Amino acid sequence: MLEMSSVYDNLSGDARGAKASLGCYFMIGETMKYMNPTCHYSWTNLSLCFSLFLVQLCLCGCCRCPEDADLDGSLSSQIPGPEAGVSGTFSIVAVDPNTGVCGAAVASKYPAVGKVVPYARAGVGAFCTQHWHNPAWGEQALDLLAKGYLPEQVLAELLSDDARGDKRQLAIIDMFGRAANRNPAKADPSGIWWGAASGRYYACQGNTLAGQEVVFAMAKAYEQTQGSLADRLMATLAAGDCAGGDHRGRLAAGIRVAKEGIEDYWLELYVDKSDDAVIELAKKYAAMKHEAKGEWSGGELPFKHPCPEKGDSASKSDETER
Repeated sequence: MLEMSSVYDNLSGDARGAKASLGCYFMIGETMKYMNPTCHYSWTNLSLCFSLFLVQLCLCGCCRCPEDADLDGSLSSQIPGPEAGVSGTFSIVAVDPNTGVCGAAVASKYPAVGKVVPYARAGVGAFCTQHWHNPAWGEQALDLLAKGYLPEQVLAELLSDDARGDKRQLAIIDMFGRAANRNPAKADPSGIWWGAASGRYYACQGNTLAGQEVVFAMAKAYEQTQGSLADRLMATLAAGDCAGGDHRGRLAAGIRVAKEGIEDYWLELYVDKSDDAVIELAKKYAAMKHEAKGEWSGGELPFKHPCPEKGDSASKSDETER
């Protein structure tokens, strides 16, 4: 199973951005490991990284290397049902322990993913199931969290007797900020990169992505955005979209936010099918009037869109005043 540790753990915002490109990665079989981001300062660690790189070259003949991926892909015209292969997806789960608000956001090349991938429960946590997603796990995962299971224990329970466990990508976080990820050991052969990055009170993940820079950009955006949790979720999707997202396009996107005292979701916002789903979602977010948004008004988004060529269309609205 592919595993990637986050370079964003226990680092400040600027340091995270700077050190993201300094780490050493290596892949053994279907497992990716991340070496200490400061390994370039040590000759011993440099030797280790170089040795592991040689091992990786030797193993490329017997395992799927991202650089050799088949780039063919097609768009589905149907809403993915139970046990469908929702690949080509990037998402975030996040919590605000101070308010009890939590949420998740997703974008994918598959339609209507906002209704079948992200799940959240106020005061409990958030969960995403993707790449052979199982919608039935949404409430089940949150029930286990509510019973006191640790995030890792929840994923272990879900996968314990799962025949498709090697195809799943899962992410979960509790209200203490403890997060866990599972990445597919048998991912779509058309995928270029898949993995995850987590930090304080959030976790980003994706599959069939343009590159690791997608989750790094998402993590950076979540940490640097000033505003509500919903604002930060929207900014995170926009950053992932700008960084390349799914290399075959983004057909659908969605955000779900839960708040204590409110039945069902406090905020649900979806774009089920669009040529540019994340930007369409950003437009809808800017135009809507909802208390889940931060304290801002006058048409100025609480975050800067990372794509100059897309930012203007996403940021302008005649109905952004709250």
